[in-house]
Amino acid sequence: MKAVLNTKYGAIGLIILLASLVFIPFIGNCHLFDWDEINFAECAREMVVTGNYSNVQLNYNPFWEKPPFFIWLQAISMNLFGVNEFAARFPNAVCGIISLCVIFLIGKKVYSPSFGLTWVLVYAGTLLPHFYFKSGIIDPWFNLFIFSAFYQIILHFNDPLGKNGYRTAALAGLFLGLAVLTKGPAAIVIVGAFIGAFWGLQKFKKVSGLKQISVFMLSLILTGFSWFLFELLRGNTEVIKAFIDYQIRLFKTEDSDHGGFLLYHFVVLLIGCFPTSLFMIMSLKKSGMDTPFQKHVKFGMVILFFVVLGIFTLVKTKIVHYSSLCYLPLTYLATYSIHKLFSGEYKIKAWFAALFIGLSLILGIAFSLLGAVDFLKPLLLSNNLIKDSFAIENLKAEANWQGWEWSLGLIFILVSHASYRFISRGKTRLIYWLYSFYIVFIFVFIAVFIPKIEMYTQNSAITFYEVLAKKDYYVETSGFKSYAYLFYTNKQPQQNQNPDCVEYVKKNLQDIEAKGFNPLTSYSIAYANWMLYGKIDKPAIFVCKSNNTEVLMQTGVVKPIYSKNGYVFFVRMPENQ
Repeated sequence: MKAVLNTKYGAIGLIILLASLVFIPFIGNCHLFDWDEINFAECAREMVVTGNYSNVQLNYNPFWEKPPFFIWLQAISMNLFGVNEFAARFPNAVCGIISLCVIFLIGKKVYSPSFGLTWVLVYAGTLLPHFYFKSGIIDPWFNLFIFSAFYQIILHFNDPLGKNGYRTAALAGLFLGLAVLTKGPAAIVIVGAFIGAFWGLQKFKKVSGLKQISVFMLSLILTGFSWFLFELLRGNTEVIKAFIDYQIRLFKTEDSDHGGFLLYHFVVLLIGCFPTSLFMIMSLKKSGMDTPFQKHVKFGMVILFFVVLGIFTLVKTKIVHYSSLCYLPLTYLATYSIHKLFSGEYKIKAWFAALFIGLSLILGIAFSLLGAVDFLKPLLLSNNLIKDSFAIENLKAEANWQGWEWSLGLIFILVSHASYRFISRGKTRLIYWLYSFYIVFIFVFIAVFIPKIEMYTQNSAITFYEVLAKKDYYVETSGFKSYAYLFYTNKQPQQNQNPDCVEYVKKNLQDIEAKGFNPLTSYSIAYANWMLYGKIDKPAIFVCKSNNTEVLMQTGVVKPIYSKNGYVFFVRMPENQ
């Protein structure tokens, strides 16, 4: 094995092989989750259906929230594998493989091949980073590009006027541009804040010249703003304006009811990245044994972590994956601590022991309770512990538990505590075995638990949509936001082109937007109103939650046809049927 790892491409080949085995299997074993997963997958599906790969569309209307790079990747995947869950998630599995190769190469350059491999093991063995590579959300690619830009900036600041100064400036602009093309100008805000903090807190003997800065800016503009410039030249100024308005609104307000307390992301990272987050905290201790370049990189990692955490602490919208860029510097700093433990420079302290034992118990108990939900269901349903009637109906779903799943939490606690006991006594190399166990545990947990969670939360609605995909019906939700019905009914563009629908929506759209709704939401409201009161030529299906049926019932034009696990389906028939 050592001989393979010491060859030029041996370690990379091994990482690619093992990462493929970890990230690719079972990624299509359950439906996509509303909203984010289905949101992007639906945009990709509509690209495939229409053959329009220039404009991002949702419900066959311009979609201003995200640039197209990730959606292009999903569209390519769907052309290869078909329109399905595997295809929607496959680009992130590829991103996981590439990300592990990138961090190995960075770790190898900064310290050693063993450091790089340890970083790979830590990253893959941490719950949230591992999980996101099996999802269909946009953040893994965004994070990879931002981090690649960040690393080139670190290299550039280390020697801005050296022989590699132009190269690092160009690559930093390229990767930052790809990040902009993936998720928008938030990339520039993050990198700009990092550069400002890094520049302000670090004393540099040399600074970048105008030529290097020009190379960086040119590379950024040619890459990151190519699509925006293309859309402007085509006259699509409204899409660009709506995109900018959305970014501003996201920063200032709680979007889509995703609010949270001030330290939300701190708690997410502490618990969701256990035990890596504890090793990261340990790394904040100074070390006198690093080279100047290693100190330079470590300082940059600390700055990046706190810049990202600070930005998304201030942002009003609180969603778990918003702070996911922190995973990369967090795992680097954790790996740094682990290698200091190996060398004997760092020691396990009492605070680490208390947090490790406490958090592992919290997580293990949570895993066990989740695995025992089928046993606990009668208690939860009979004692009025749950007040939300929709959640009660969700819980009544049959998720096909086998009865052993609760034991995974117990195994997690036992292995974590046993490993910690030996590690705290000086057998620090057992950290490798602990993270190897976590990789296997997370793999099994995702394969076993996620499909069952989906059964409770949305499966009954999506399976009905799949039935409707074989029919020629209009479908819309009522009282809640969703993209699932678009993707799983395989909605076609001609359903938005009924002449009566076009006229009705056109008359009502401006009044709805005047009430403060964004264009896409306004279109859905106008479309639903047409389905209720306009001249339809085929059955119109409405989907609502069981705790919000009154509005539809009061219209007097629909009747319930089906309900299951909290979802109720209504139909309005055309007047001639």
